[in-house]
Amino acid sequence: MTTNAAHPVRVPLVTEPWGILKSLRMARRNVLSIIPDIATKQPMVSGKTGKRWHMVMDTAAIRHILLDGLEDYPKSVVTKNLLKPAIGESLFIAEGAHWRWQRRAAAPVFSHRNVMNLAPIMTKAAERACTRITDAGPRAVNLLDEMVTTTFDVIGDVTFSGGDTFDRDKVHGAIDAYIAQAGKISLFDILGFPDWVPRPDRLMSGSALKEMKGMADSAIEARSKRGHEGVPDLLDLLLEGVDPKTDRRMSTAELRDNLLTFIVAGHETTALTLAWSMYLMGFDQDAQTRAREEAQSVLQGRAATGDDVENLPYIRMIIDEALRMYPAAGIISRTAQKKDTLCDREVLPGDTVMIPIYALGRNELLWDDPDAFRPERFADRKAIDRYAYLPFGDGPRICIGASFALQEAVIILATLLSRFKFTPVAGKEPEPVMILTLRPEGGVWLTAEPV
Repeated sequence: MTTNAAHPVRVPLVTEPWGILKSLRMARRNVLSIIPDIATKQPMVSGKTGKRWHMVMDTAAIRHILLDGLEDYPKSVVTKNLLKPAIGESLFIAEGAHWRWQRRAAAPVFSHRNVMNLAPIMTKAAERACTRITDAGPRAVNLLDEMVTTTFDVIGDVTFSGGDTFDRDKVHGAIDAYIAQAGKISLFDILGFPDWVPRPDRLMSGSALKEMKGMADSAIEARSKRGHEGVPDLLDLLLEGVDPKTDRRMSTAELRDNLLTFIVAGHETTALTLAWSMYLMGFDQDAQTRAREEAQSVLQGRAATGDDVENLPYIRMIIDEALRMYPAAGIISRTAQKKDTLCDREVLPGDTVMIPIYALGRNELLWDDPDAFRPERFADRKAIDRYAYLPFGDGPRICIGASFALQEAVIILATLLSRFKFTPVAGKEPEPVMILTLRPEGGVWLTAEPV
C-alpha cells in the first residue's frame, strides 16, 4: 500500500518482472499487485506468465475490444471458471445468442421508470443506516461494514420484497463464503487447465451454494404461483420479462442465476463504491464540507429520494471519482479468439487480453495527476474520453444495473453526509485489495458526529 499526505492510498504496482510462482502467490493476495507500474504510463503492456497476456490502456484499442470486436473477445476462461459455479450461464457470463436473448428480456427491468419506482427502498435503507450510526454513539464506525449492510438491505427489498421464503442472512453468508474461496486465483486457471480438473478452492463452497440456489428456486416458484402486491420488484419484473424477438421467457434456473447475479453484483459493488467514497470524504475534509452543504441545501433535513439525484451534482462527482480511483471491478479479462493487432502489437488466438480498469483510471497519458482525489474532473463529463473511464464496462455488455447503482449510491451518500461529519481514525487507513472486487481491507473507520 502506498500513500502520502497529498494522495489517498493506492496499490503498489510491479516494477520488475516476476516468475509464474511469485505472480500466483501475489495474485492470491491481491490481483492488482500483478499490474506492472508501466501500465500507468504506457498505452499497452505485454508479457508471458504461463500464457501470453496483454494489458491495454489505449482508448481506441479498448473500444475495439469492447465494441467493434466484441465477438472476438469473449470473457476470459478464468473469469468464467471463477463465477460459473455461483451464477451459471447468466447475463454476466453467457456469450453470443444465449447472452443476447437474456439481455433483451432483462433490459426493461432496469428502465428509468422502474429504477425510479425502486428509489423509496433506497431512501428507507439510507434512513436505517443513519439510525444505526446514531445509535452507535460518538465512536468510530466501520463504514465498509455499514455500507455492506445498507446495500444488502436495498437488494433484499428490491429482489424479494415481502418474501418470507428467502433467508437473507444465509444468502449473504453463502455469497461471502463463495467470493472469499472462489476468488482466489487458481494456478490451474493461470496455466489453462481444462474445466473438468477440480479447483481445490471452489470445492469447499459447494454446500453453501447449493443451499442458496435451493432457497432462490423456492422463492421464485412461490412468487410465480402467488404473485405479490405493491410496486413490482426485480423478481416480478424478471418473471414478466420476455425476449421481444423470440418470445422466450426465463426458466426457473435462468431466473435464479440472473437474480443471484443481481444480488451479488448489486450489493457488493455499490457497497464498495460507497465505502471508498466515505474513505475519500474522511481524507479530504474540504470536499466533505462542500458535499454536505450541497446535500443539506437540497434535502433540508430529510433523506434523499430518487427525485433529488439530479440536483446533487457534486455528490455524483465524488462517486464518479471514487469509481475512477477504486473501481469495484479492477480488471476486465478477455480471451482473443483470432489473430489481431492492438497498438501495432500482434495478438494471437488464446492470448489473455486484459483491460486493467484500476491502471486505466491512473494512467498518466489520460489523467492529470491521476493519484490525486479531484471530484471536479467530472464537472464536464463530455471532456472525458469515454474509454478512459470504464467502471461499468462499455459496449453492448455495459453493466445493465449501472443507473440503479448510481442512483442508490447518490441517495445513500447524500443522506449520510447531510447528517454527520466524518473524521478518519488515526492508524486505521484501509489497504486496497482485489480478490474478485476491490475492497478496502481493514475497513473504513471514521468517527461520525451528528451535525
